Amino acid sequence: MATRAPLQHAAALEGPLTAQGRALLDRLAEHLPRIEASAAENDREGAFPADTFDAFRKTGLMGATVPARLGGLGVDRLYDVAVALLEVAKADASTALALHMQFSRGLTLGFEWRHGDQRAGALAERLLRLMAAGEAVVCSGIRDHHSVVTTLSPDGSGGWLLSGRKTLVSMGPIGTHFVINAKTDVPGEQPRLASPVVSRGARGLAVLDNWDGLGMRASGTVDVVFDNCPVPAGDVLVRDPVGSRNDAVLAGQTVSSIAMLGIYAGIAQAARDCTVTAVARRSGAPAGATRTLLAEIDARLYALRATAGAALATADGAGGDLSGDPAERGHRMMRSFQCAKMLVNQLAPMIVSDCLTLLGGASYTASHLLGRLYRDVRAGGFMQPYTYVDGVDFLSAQALGIDRDNNYMSTWAARPGRNGGAGDEEVAP
Repeated sequence: MATRAPLQHAAALEGPLTAQGRALLDRLAEHLPRIEASAAENDREGAFPADTFDAFRKTGLMGATVPARLGGLGVDRLYDVAVALLEVAKADASTALALHMQFSRGLTLGFEWRHGDQRAGALAERLLRLMAAGEAVVCSGIRDHHSVVTTLSPDGSGGWLLSGRKTLVSMGPIGTHFVINAKTDVPGEQPRLASPVVSRGARGLAVLDNWDGLGMRASGTVDVVFDNCPVPAGDVLVRDPVGSRNDAVLAGQTVSSIAMLGIYAGIAQAARDCTVTAVARRSGAPAGATRTLLAEIDARLYALRATAGAALATADGAGGDLSGDPAERGHRMMRSFQCAKMLVNQLAPMIVSDCLTLLGGASYTASHLLGRLYRDVRAGGFMQPYTYVDGVDFLSAQALGIDRDNNYMSTWAARPGRNGGAGDEEVAP
């Protein structure tokens, strides 16, 4: 049975819990002034800060969550990753969102390396060593473009061909490897979920330059198209049949995404700090309404950070305990994540909105810091798992004992594509 050292008391994301987390924060600190200085221009131009990520690579940050035995920093606490992302998000949320893609892949690939079968372990180790060496930038492609379902078909010689289109792939402009969620299309066999890993130089792969988001404009969140891309058999992990119920996967989905709570805590913190500084510079004593709103902002921010911190600590504790029922472990991790996510996605926009109220019309411009934060903070509601509607369905079903398929990747794959008749009518934002 895998065991882990007891966690320290989890405060409101006030600092790392481990030595590895502190080392990560120390390395990030040298980059934060430059990230903050270029954030407004990158947002205005919708430009991905490739130079920042090159600097991350040179200082070992792109391998921060790679196990130390494979050359990384060995950060394996979700809580510590969220604290690091919070600090980056205070400087620029777009950079934090893109960096999260690399951090989360290190964590999930680390689990495959430790606990997966021989094929999964070998593939994970190869990618992790490349990440630690600064040679791999690993992006995730989960969400299908509304017009297609991404499929993986046999190539007739033991390998696979990948076709489809993924949307909202952050860090795409510099991605070297893409971990894709697809379904198999094998004649006479039930479709299965699969995770092919596709290198950027693969034939038929195209990274589009099509991001013009309302917020997170410098995150490099683009579409990636696959046109019969060849994928070797050893680079594909075939998983459960589409539509099967396997709530054990909720644990991995939690690990992939829960640290993003730190990003929205960082946005709210940046808005609060900017507002307090501006109010303190005004002449005369602040009005009673101003002081009341500032007190409410601080109370909401503490509640946000404490809720996120508690959920992250729960995920860290459950993630290290493989002794019980895997499905119940998945439920426990996802429940705490979704409760925290729902509150964070309510409180963070409220805080930024109240800050706009306090600073007045001067802050309601595209060039003002609060204008950027106001747009960036809304991205939290679109992040899977889950969006608001799916999160409501999950939590209410858990409370009422309603049977449902909780694996959002499986439910997406079960929907026929728009190009095949009755299709998925969802239009990607």
